[in-house]
Amino acid sequence: MKTGRMIPICMGFLFLLSGCQQVDRKTDALQNGLPGETEESPSGTDTNVSLTLWGAEEDGELLAQMTEEFRRKYANEVSLDISIEYVSESNCKDTLLEDPEGGADVFTFADDQLRALVAAGTLAPAENPEEIKKSNVRGSWEAASVNGTVYAYPMTADNGYFLYYNKNYFTEEDVQSFDTILQIAEQAGKKVTMDWTSGWYLYAFFGCTDMELGLNDDGVSNYCNWNAADTGIKGTDVAQALLDISASSAFQSCEDTEFVEGVSNGCVIAGVSGVWNSTAIKDVWGEDYGAAKLPAYTCAGQQLQMASFAGYKMVGVNAYSENQKWAQKLAEWITNESNQKLRFVEREQGPSNINASNSAEVMESPAIQAVLAQSEFASLQSVGGKFWDPAKAFGETMAAGNPQNEDLQEILDTMVEGITLSY
Repeated sequence: MKTGRMIPICMGFLFLLSGCQQVDRKTDALQNGLPGETEESPSGTDTNVSLTLWGAEEDGELLAQMTEEFRRKYANEVSLDISIEYVSESNCKDTLLEDPEGGADVFTFADDQLRALVAAGTLAPAENPEEIKKSNVRGSWEAASVNGTVYAYPMTADNGYFLYYNKNYFTEEDVQSFDTILQIAEQAGKKVTMDWTSGWYLYAFFGCTDMELGLNDDGVSNYCNWNAADTGIKGTDVAQALLDISASSAFQSCEDTEFVEGVSNGCVIAGVSGVWNSTAIKDVWGEDYGAAKLPAYTCAGQQLQMASFAGYKMVGVNAYSENQKWAQKLAEWITNESNQKLRFVEREQGPSNINASNSAEVMESPAIQAVLAQSEFASLQSVGGKFWDPAKAFGETMAAGNPQNEDLQEILDTMVEGITLSY
């Protein structure tokens, strides 16, 4: 197994459960039909199964509860020993491919890693694919599929970004325009944030143009013409728009942690981020907490809607697992309707399950509704690894205001050259 903090889930797994009584009450309300307390596996049971589950550290308590319920449900069939190791969903692929045979039986990961895992032969096809398609929103199971085969169990449908804003400063009309947002923040002496060191967020400015970015047929290298000079909106138009934004005293390019810190200390009144920060933002802004689709920004003399990447998180089963039957059952369990509802209650993560996403609680979430509103302008992330570093360098230069006064076309050409490099 790979390194990471490990929590064994076994017969005596009481230390985490004792701290989860409040969560258990929510489970009772959400997971209708789940068994209550059961006896341990009856004496004489000779089937012992050990599984390892990789998941995000912030989901540790939630996954512990889910796996304990799973163990209890099947206690009369099998003696299950389940261990949880903390491996970031964003790093799951890299960690697993270091040693597939020694990796977790079941793991959570982001959709952009699926093709590489399939190509490496480390993902077992999901069981009951028709049930997965029937139960989950189309985009989620399409993101979990390659060449018509469903390889993973959709877990969330909210891995995108949108605008958080403080209603004490902005109206719903104000937040439709990036220009207006910056003007209001300037007047108030406050900040508006977005992370331009990440190509994931920079896509927002290129995605609703006729310039293109994506994976070549080899599934690894990229095509990109963000430096185009013959399109309706040119690459230099976008670059100049970014410089105009960064010139505002109210704009700050920063990562998520700084965004949340800024909200907490009162200097940030709007920012682009995702649902993972909704609880922290809501705790600070309270009734002034607002969320909306991304605004339009000024580009080449027109208002251009900001785009976004749509993203999904899912659960996979290692093709090398020695306990395929139980690994598949656990993956299905973690992503079922009841547990997706529980995930929303505990972590406010948007369900991919259709019934769960239509629940009243989800419909009342500003963050989830913002993701849904933004989905009209969102595309599934499909880029190879060569994309990230050149996009980061470009974003950093734009955020700094192009301090060397380099030619914008040359900056764009350098970025695209790096993005489209062959392996």
